[in-house]
Amino acid sequence: MSANFEAKKVVVEDIKGKIQNAKSVIFVKFNGLTVAEDTELRREFRKNNVEYKVYKNTLIRKAFESLGITDFNDDLNGPTAVAFGTDETGAAKVIVDAAKKYQDKVTVKSAFVDGARVDVNGVKTLAAMPSK
Repeated sequence: MSANFEAKKVVVEDIKGKIQNAKSVIFVKFNGLTVAEDTELRREFRKNNVEYKVYKNTLIRKAFESLGITDFNDDLNGPTAVAFGTDETGAAKVIVDAAKKYQDKVTVKSAFVDGARVDVNGVKTLAAMPSK
């Protein structure tokens, strides 16, 4: 096996661990953010204890498939970032606010919360809920 294949297996295992440890996993489509906008968005995620990372869609898909979840295959196309939240609402609030602020540059694709797929409207509902 090639070193590249082994490196990808490590990344898939890392993503799998993050999925298992997160209270929410939100998929975000981003396109056209300036460096300053992206830096500001990442700062908001850090303030809310959310890990925001860009991975290859195939690696995210493989991590979910290794957990027996195939609900996100259609969502994992095009530019995708992942926000791993330590609670159910924090990541959703940051992303929904960013989608309003940056309009066409940031959009929610879907989310994985409490072991189930949540659509865009569900993420907006989560964002409207008060934090614990």
